[in-house]
Amino acid sequence: MKKSDKKIDKALREALTQVCESALGDVSGFVWLTHLVNFNHFPGSLKIICVFEKDEDLISAREAKQDEYFGRLIADELNRAGLSIKNLGQSILFDTEEACERSHNGKWNERLHRLTVH
Repeated sequence: MKKSDKKIDKALREALTQVCESALGDVSGFVWLTHLVNFNHFPGSLKIICVFEKDEDLISAREAKQDEYFGRLIADELNRAGLSIKNLGQSILFDTEEACERSHNGKWNERLHRLTVH
């Protein structure tokens, strides 16, 4: 990883940690988030996955426009970190523990692998 990639990765991790901490207190059913990125194709390869406990939690969150809240929160934190991402909404995905258990037997590494940009 190049030095510039390490700086971007550190900024991403710090910004998304702030997002996670805020959302844990504000969004019912939200449990964690992660990101995937291929720095050879950054920022287009960036995927941010916000995970809820149950499918029902995610449905309720979307009905309450919490997906828009995540978009604003993520954009604000990334901008604060000096990372401006065009079309950020396309990089933000939502998933549930329940769906992972159902389709990948709870193996997140397998589930997330399908999103990896090679």
